[in-house]
Amino acid sequence: MSRKRILIVEDEPSLVFTLRDTLENEGYEVAIVESGNDAIAKVPEFQPDLMLLDIMLPGMSGFEVCKKVREMKLNFPIIMLTARDQEIDKVTGLNIGADDYMTKPFGVKELLARIQARLRRVNTYSKPGPIDVVNLGEVRVQLNESKVVRPDKEIELTTREVELIRFLVANSNEPVSRDTLLEHVWRYEYSTNTRTVDVHISKLRSKIEMHPDDPRYLVTLHGVGYMMKMP
Repeated sequence: MSRKRILIVEDEPSLVFTLRDTLENEGYEVAIVESGNDAIAKVPEFQPDLMLLDIMLPGMSGFEVCKKVREMKLNFPIIMLTARDQEIDKVTGLNIGADDYMTKPFGVKELLARIQARLRRVNTYSKPGPIDVVNLGEVRVQLNESKVVRPDKEIELTTREVELIRFLVANSNEPVSRDTLLEHVWRYEYSTNTRTVDVHISKLRSKIEMHPDDPRYLVTLHGVGYMMKMP
């Protein structure tokens, strides 16, 4: 089995040395860059399974790097590393697509545990291959164009709705709990709760189902969550 690749984006030499040594000893393949611009250039070449990303970088900040990576439709986990511990920084990072956040100084064992947990979740919930078009009977969902094409009209999809459909389709015919959706689609954004999930599901169902009150595809599993039923 190939080694998991971790891209470290950090300009503090002593921390870089510690991280590289620790991760390579754990069997990971490691690449190091020291700036945000170098990180964006390195991603397509290295194709990381996970990124450790400092916020305070020369040139482009870690926030900007995270945002650009997500705009590239790349969904590998991002763990932010920073000396800044204000709540607003954590909220900002999570809102733009980071998966986790650690404040320096941190314990190496805790970092390894978080890396392992994030990689396990990717293995559990991700299936290979990009999903760009989903056919639901008479309805064609064009995720690459963020729209739904129905016999009666075309409807635009929000970015959140696109992410929601991608995740549900990637886990089609499997129950998905509200907490799982919060973790993988909303990434536990500040003040988000399960009611937010229900509201978004209802709006999405009205767009992709010809008969939302009697859905064929995006169904509710009472007491469990939701499921995207696919042939």
